[in-house]
Amino acid sequence: MTLIELARKLRPIIEKSAQNLDDATALEAVTLFPAWAAGVAYTAGTKVKHGGVLYSVLQDHTSQASWEPGAASSLFAKVLIPDPDVIPEWEQPDSTNAYKKGDKVRFEGKVYKSLIDNNVWSPSAYPAGWLQIKDG
Repeated sequence: MTLIELARKLRPIIEKSAQNLDDATALEAVTLFPAWAAGVAYTAGTKVKHGGVLYSVLQDHTSQASWEPGAASSLFAKVLIPDPDVIPEWEQPDSTNAYKKGDKVRFEGKVYKSLIDNNVWSPSAYPAGWLQIKDG
């Protein structure tokens, strides 16, 4: 068996095993996940990559060309806090991937910690939902 044949044989096993990784670990190895494709039956909780970004499937469905991650927020949620040890820039979540209590983000040159679960507001839009913990 050639190396390429072995890789093709192992790829489905690797993709299936990767589904058990927590989000932080999964985002360190996005290439292990299957690429999103149209015409595939996805189950809730499955992770897929699309455009180099990791998404979690929110509900069972068979994908269609117009339902790709990033365009179908009712079907996919982008993972926003990939590594709890790295503080990312704040980005607008939707109701499917809101920040959780304790999540930290950078916003306008400062670091904030979410004080609530399901936080979809920026620190400036809803200051009561965030605690500024340091500058820069």
